Amino acid sequence: MMVSTTACLPSVTERLRFLFLALALVFPALLWAAEIEVLNPQVTVSEDGYVLSADLNFDFNQRLEEAVTKGVVLYFVAEFELTKPRWYWLEEKAASRSQTYRLSYHALTRQYRVSTGGLHQSFSTLSDALLVFSRIRGWLVIDKNDKAVRGAEPYQAAFRLRLDLNQLPRPFQITALGNKEWSLASDWKIWPVSLPVLPVVEAK
Repeated sequence: MMVSTTACLPSVTERLRFLFLALALVFPALLWAAEIEVLNPQVTVSEDGYVLSADLNFDFNQRLEEAVTKGVVLYFVAEFELTKPRWYWLEEKAASRSQTYRLSYHALTRQYRVSTGGLHQSFSTLSDALLVFSRIRGWLVIDKNDKAVRGAEPYQAAFRLRLDLNQLPRPFQITALGNKEWSLASDWKIWPVSLPVLPVVEAK
């Protein structure tokens, strides 16, 4: 006598539901909605190539504010990617760029400081400091000498901003694991772009 075991096996839907619940228990931060919203991203032409502008709306919660005030340095990473769709294979990555913003507080001067590259800016309030990476303007994401990118061709641009937990002090990394208050990141904002042709500069 043969006994069917089909009824005993979980369906694909049931397996996915179980996996989703397991992820929710082990990695709850992965399932929460993004804390940062990317608005109005644009790639435009400049003298040096193509630059990105974008507005970001995010809630800098009290836990992060307390950490900064107590001397914890926070690192925010802006990431940009440009890909070219291909019907016969995966997208071709044409360009990528990242930029890190370092946010700190100096108790002696009672100033918040934002550093990126070689640029340092000081502010008297946290809200003023956050405006630096809440309104990204003129960020060079594609150099004019980049031969992999051609004007007047269709591309797909992607941008996001995230708090880099890997650069936190070790005790805070452990605290931040699976903690929503430390899970500050946007989803990838993806949009189609057709890059204008760069103007040709005639040699004098």
